Amino acid sequence: MFDTLSDRLSAAFKNLRGKGRLTDADIDATAREIRIALLEADVALPVVKEFIAAVKERAAGAEVRGGLNPAQQVIKIVNEELVKILGGETRELRMAKRPPTVIMLAGLQGAGKTTLAGKLAKWLKETRHQTPMLVAADLQRPNAVTQLQVVGDRAGVPVFAPEPGNGVGDPVQVAKQAMDEARTKQYSVVIVDTAGRLGVDAELMQQAADIRDAVTPDEILFVVDAMIGQDAVVTAQAFLDGVGFDGVVLSKLDGDARGGAALSIAQVTGRQVMFASNGEKLEDFDVFHPDRMASRILGMGDVMSLIEQAERTFDADQAAKTAAKLQKKGGKDFTLDDFLAQMQSVRKMGPLTKIFGMLPGAAQFKDQLENFDEREIDRIEAVIHSMTPAERADPHIINGSRRARIAKGSGTEVATVSGLVERFFEARKMMSAMASGKGMPGMPGMPGMPGMPGMGGGKKGKQQAKKGKSKRGSGNPAKRANQGPSQPAEPAPGELPAAFGGQLGNSNFELPDAFKNLLDGDDKNKQ
Repeated sequence: MFDTLSDRLSAAFKNLRGKGRLTDADIDATAREIRIALLEADVALPVVKEFIAAVKERAAGAEVRGGLNPAQQVIKIVNEELVKILGGETRELRMAKRPPTVIMLAGLQGAGKTTLAGKLAKWLKETRHQTPMLVAADLQRPNAVTQLQVVGDRAGVPVFAPEPGNGVGDPVQVAKQAMDEARTKQYSVVIVDTAGRLGVDAELMQQAADIRDAVTPDEILFVVDAMIGQDAVVTAQAFLDGVGFDGVVLSKLDGDARGGAALSIAQVTGRQVMFASNGEKLEDFDVFHPDRMASRILGMGDVMSLIEQAERTFDADQAAKTAAKLQKKGGKDFTLDDFLAQMQSVRKMGPLTKIFGMLPGAAQFKDQLENFDEREIDRIEAVIHSMTPAERADPHIINGSRRARIAKGSGTEVATVSGLVERFFEARKMMSAMASGKGMPGMPGMPGMPGMPGMGGGKKGKQQAKKGKSKRGSGNPAKRANQGPSQPAEPAPGELPAAFGGQLGNSNFELPDAFKNLLDGDDKNKQ
């Protein structure tokens, strides 16, 4: 969703790099580029004005003028101001001192309230160990009750639906009955799904206010479609005035709209974005972290969210066994069965393009990631499943006739099988080196490679790092430019790493061969 905004901001910062000092003209030009980027992203005009004023004021101050690398300081300022307009700190749900905690969902029709009710219930059940109950209080929209029952069944949570809906029943009465039901059956959380309209009207507001008064919710969450742009702010303000709400949930963050709603609502309404829905599956639901979202927008990645996803997906014992195999005998005990298990675990985290996109510096490989065909993973699984246990345990025995049999069994070409075996050996070598602390073969700036001292790689790696340090260029960007090209090195004091917009971002950095082959494997096989 924020790709266009990220590209425009990167272009604005690119003109600042290499400057030893910033003039007023540089600051004005950069502010103008940032203003255009935000307006094109559908960010509300008052928010843009306030944001640009804060950035210009801080950029003209002593913190930039006196900095060793003022361009990096400007990027830091923009990051901090982005975090501010996104809400500042992450806000958790308020839980009632005496259960049940009542959460009421409000918003326009089509914003995704019903699906989000299921996502929120599943998240509360699995991560907060609560016992939620869904309440079907949307009795206007056709089949809304049925949809909530289906969503509740998929989430594994009960649904209280005494009325059939489709215009039949009193939603306020249903909400009151739901509270009695929750207390009787000791549910710890009640999530009330309310009706929406195609637009804001008096009837909608009155019904939502009546339900609010009937159940006295601990949290009222306003669900907004992140793809509706400027209208999101207008609608949010109308609901804030008419019903009131405590937090915002952004739905459809996986869309390709410009995403200005996310950058506007918290600032305009004074209510923080608390959750984000970024897909159609019930698992595609996350707590909204302003600092992480700002990092994504500026192309810095989101490593913390990646780690949290991995912790939820991977089995710790299995991961330890796999690591042990990779550390011993140069990784020769790591088989195709292990490779397949690891690949399937990664797939559970979501699309590979999304996972790689969370890594710092991934923006420079955006074209490769966008062109990556997820079906390539299905073909790899088919090939491995067509092998015998002996072949998966020792791929060296796969000769010409075996490859022909495997290709026939998996519905692929012999070249596909050959390519997979070759890529497996490369990947095993790379993972074994990483597991042993020797760094990633073929990737500059990783542990054990020049430019990253003190991060593993053994004695040889430390010697290389020491050697690289003595040849490092000047900390002054102007002097460094006159010294000509130099080998990749650690950032100068006060300078950000390449992934955060540092000078290394202009080096001839390339993905390791194993990653390149994975991304380009399908094209190679076709040739």
